[in-house]
Amino acid sequence: MTTSHVGGCACGAIRYETSQDPVAELHCQCRQCQQRSGTGHSSYLAFGKRSDMKISGEASGWQVAGDSGNLKVHAFCPTCGTPVYVTFVAMPEMIAIHAASLDEPERFQPQFVTYASGGFAWDTMDAALTRFERMPEG
Repeated sequence: MTTSHVGGCACGAIRYETSQDPVAELHCQCRQCQQRSGTGHSSYLAFGKRSDMKISGEASGWQVAGDSGNLKVHAFCPTCGTPVYVTFVAMPEMIAIHAASLDEPERFQPQFVTYASGGFAWDTMDAALTRFERMPEG
């Protein structure tokens, strides 16, 4: 059964909602995610149809190239600074929201860990999760 995923930034200036199911839920331990989050990883829910996600408010963004060379656009609230979502230039319909930006973050159910090779001993991940040393194909 599909239920809405609703959330936004800390100050409420940016809000999103979608009724689609995520295609993946993951933790990423790459260095970029560590620096952006200020901790050992970032956590995301990825959705395959950006066009089916209603977003209100104006986000600021910055771009960075991933290992593949493809650009990722990190969107954050210009008022409170909360990272809210990531889009991908090479996959314009894909959008990943930050798990902690959900109104109900306990709904996040991680399936795997990417860039586990960059993880820190102090940032312990659930041992039951599948771990990928880098980003898995597909």
